Amino acid sequence: MSERSQVARARRLVVKIGSALLTNDGRGLDVEALGRWVDQIAGLIADGVEVVVVSSGSVAEGMSRLGWTVRPAQLHELQAAAAVGQMGLVQTWEAQLKRHGLRSAQILLTHDDLSDRKRYLNGRSTLRALLDFSVVPIVNENDSVVTDEIRFGDNDTLGALVANLIEADGLIILTDQEGLFDCDPRNNPDARLVVQRQASDSGLDAMAAGGAGVLGRGGMQTKVRAARLAARSGAFTIIVGGRLDTVLGRLRRGEALGTLLLPDQGRMAARKQWLASHLQTRGQLMLDEGAVRVLCQGGRSLLPVGIKSVSGKFRRGEMVSCTDVSGREVARGLVNYDADEARAIAGRSSDRIADVLGYISDDEMIHRDNLVIV
Repeated sequence: MSERSQVARARRLVVKIGSALLTNDGRGLDVEALGRWVDQIAGLIADGVEVVVVSSGSVAEGMSRLGWTVRPAQLHELQAAAAVGQMGLVQTWEAQLKRHGLRSAQILLTHDDLSDRKRYLNGRSTLRALLDFSVVPIVNENDSVVTDEIRFGDNDTLGALVANLIEADGLIILTDQEGLFDCDPRNNPDARLVVQRQASDSGLDAMAAGGAGVLGRGGMQTKVRAARLAARSGAFTIIVGGRLDTVLGRLRRGEALGTLLLPDQGRMAARKQWLASHLQTRGQLMLDEGAVRVLCQGGRSLLPVGIKSVSGKFRRGEMVSCTDVSGREVARGLVNYDADEARAIAGRSSDRIADVLGYISDDEMIHRDNLVIV
């Protein structure tokens, strides 16, 4: 059975649609285009697929309504445009879905919603309930209140995190290019489409180099990054041209369109999945070679003795990144000591913690149950 048959067998998909496919070159929403997307989504639903839509377009629609032709740089202006545009975006989705007898719901998320374990579980329960009720969730970043510190950065990343959240089988990223090419097709006529790779393939990074469009925040690099995030929950990603005729139906029938990026392994346990999806870290622990080897090969907890240096400001229970000596992230987890305590006991054996700090909270810097290899 071919890898492309995964789409045909999928029962839950996240479909992310970029601004270029939903707007009239910055002149607001293209209602006819959005209606055609709804027709295709309705076809997937009729075939038994649960669909969550991650929709760009709120800022572009807001810019049009406010008479702006250039995307603002100031955060408060972006937030104002998003707030104005979100009204038109959800109204249009709702009206178009009603043509097929489908109900819709608006879900606005911030990074804090997925960083906090309780709010993460609440968000997952809400989305699953909506799907159980045959409602189509329309998801967007809550741009009107988000700050740079808690921004997802782009809707590709948001789409991947939603795929993790609902344990989707796959993420389809619809863009204004046919897929990922081995070099920039805008500058090189000999560029070839990458048909299929593992999402973890490091060679994808050089291929994906390039900028974003005028309206969007994401380029091909963000799409590759999103595929890697989605792969952590065992989901495949397809980056595909949204201007291809009936592209969703053709993918469903198993056509080899766009670029298919595959996960290396199946889904993580739910808690590990949340840890892997937790993009915000408060600090960094640099590990020696022995600690990296133990974590990656032995499935062990991280002990203070394996830590070479500590950076950042964090408190007990917050997320930190663990890197090797070259700076490559190898793991992340919830730390048992705050930053100053971690610096004091770094490189020391666990039986010395009480001597250094005057007390001992845990033998481990990060327990294996709160640690995930990335």
